[in-house]
Amino acid sequence: NQPTNQPTNQPTNQPTNQPRNRSCLPVCVPSFCFPSRRQVDFGNINEANLGQLRKLNLSIFPVLYNDKFYQNIVHTPAAVTQYAYWNGFVVGAICCRLEPPSGPGPKKLYIMTLGVLAAYRRRGIASKLLKKMLENVGSDAQFSDVEEVYLHVQTNNDTAIDFYTRFGFEKKELLKGYYKR
Repeated sequence: NQPTNQPTNQPTNQPTNQPRNRSCLPVCVPSFCFPSRRQVDFGNINEANLGQLRKLNLSIFPVLYNDKFYQNIVHTPAAVTQYAYWNGFVVGAICCRLEPPSGPGPKKLYIMTLGVLAAYRRRGIASKLLKKMLENVGSDAQFSDVEEVYLHVQTNNDTAIDFYTRFGFEKKELLKGYYKR
């Protein structure tokens, strides 16, 4: 067996004057590696899926909502009451009610709840829910006479206060004992 100068397919540690094949295969990375690229989908809240809202609210809020709250939700315009879906699962919701004027003047829209499950926070889901609702109110004729959107936040919930401030909401007044009702 005489050594030859013929190239072989065997790897070698010896330098060679021939260029190496540097081609590679494309690598596909699943979307779960890039959570910020996931899309949030929205869906209507209705009688058929109202149980999901109950469970969601129990997980998110320190307040227990009564049956009347849930019964009223199904009669609220879908444009202001929506689920947020992340990868097909309900992870958040916004629920608002349209309030008639208490005298002469414009209607108001009250944000009753806006929440996202703890594991899905800091992903922009609440922002997307709020933006979608505000866009719907701005573009839907049934809300053309709404001139105010408002809500209540517990005074010790700095995260929520900061969140709403970024959207232009302002503190108006302190309602003592509001959450004890």
